[in-house]
Amino acid sequence: MRWLDRTSELRGRLDGVNLPRPVLLAGDGVAALLLEQGALRECALAEAMAMKPTLAPLLDHTLLKAGATSGEIAGLCAEAREHGFASVCVNPAWVPFAAAQLAGSRVRVCTVVGFPLGATSLAAKAFEAEQALRDGAAEVDMVLDLGAARDGDWAHVRADFRGLRNAVPRPAVLKVILETCLLDDEQKRRACALAAEEGLDFVKTSTGFSTGGATTADVALMRSVVGEGIGVKASGGIRTFEQALAMVQAGATRLGVSASLAIVGAAPGPALGY
Repeated sequence: MRWLDRTSELRGRLDGVNLPRPVLLAGDGVAALLLEQGALRECALAEAMAMKPTLAPLLDHTLLKAGATSGEIAGLCAEAREHGFASVCVNPAWVPFAAAQLAGSRVRVCTVVGFPLGATSLAAKAFEAEQALRDGAAEVDMVLDLGAARDGDWAHVRADFRGLRNAVPRPAVLKVILETCLLDDEQKRRACALAAEEGLDFVKTSTGFSTGGATTADVALMRSVVGEGIGVKASGGIRTFEQALAMVQAGATRLGVSASLAIVGAAPGPALGY
C-alpha cells in the first residue's frame, strides 16, 4: 500500500476518530488512499471520487487578516469543530482565545511567527513561538528568512531552523513557510533539504500575503526533495475542492485555506481570501 509514510501524521491524528465520510489521505491521477471506518483502502481514483470523500482533516482553517474580530475567530473555531478540520490558523494574539474556544476538541490551534515577511531575528521568532505554545498553540508556522535564502546564506537559514526547532519541541508541530513565489527552484530545493535535515515537520509554500500562492509544480518539487517522511503544506489561493485535490495529488498532506467551507461542500462557490 502506497503513501503510508507520507500520511503517518494525518493517520495518527485520526486514530480512533469516528468519521462520517471517507477521508482522502493521498493520491495521484490514477489511485487514491482512503480512510474509511477506521480502515485504509487504496483504490482507483474514480472509485474514490464516487464515494464523495472529504478533505476536512487535511485543512488548516485560516483567518490571518489584520482586522479579524473576536466574533470572526469564534466563528472560525465553531466551523472547525463542526467539520473536523485539522486546525485553526490564527495570528499569535488570538491563540489564547482560540485555545479556549477549542478546549476539549481534537482541532488544534496553529499560529504564525515572523509573519508574513520572515525578516525578524531568530531570538524574536523563538520568543514569539515559545509564547504561542504557552498560550495554547500546538502548531507553529514560521516564515523563512527570505533575504538569507536569496543571498545564499544557508548557514543562517540552518541556524534559524535549528533555533525554532529548539523553541518548538515535539510533540508541537513546526512548519516553515518558504514563500515559493519569491524563490527560484534551486533555492526552494535547498530550503526544503535544510528543513528536513533540521527535523522540521512540514515545509509550506506560501503566506498568502505575497505575489503568489501555492502551485502544484512547487508542491511536487517540495515533495521530491523532502521525500515521504515529512509533511508538505500548500497554502495561498486554494478555493475549491478541485484545486485542493490537485495539491494533494501533487504531494501535499496539509492545506492552509480560508475557503474551507467551500472545499468541504458546506458553502456555495469559491471563497475569496487566503
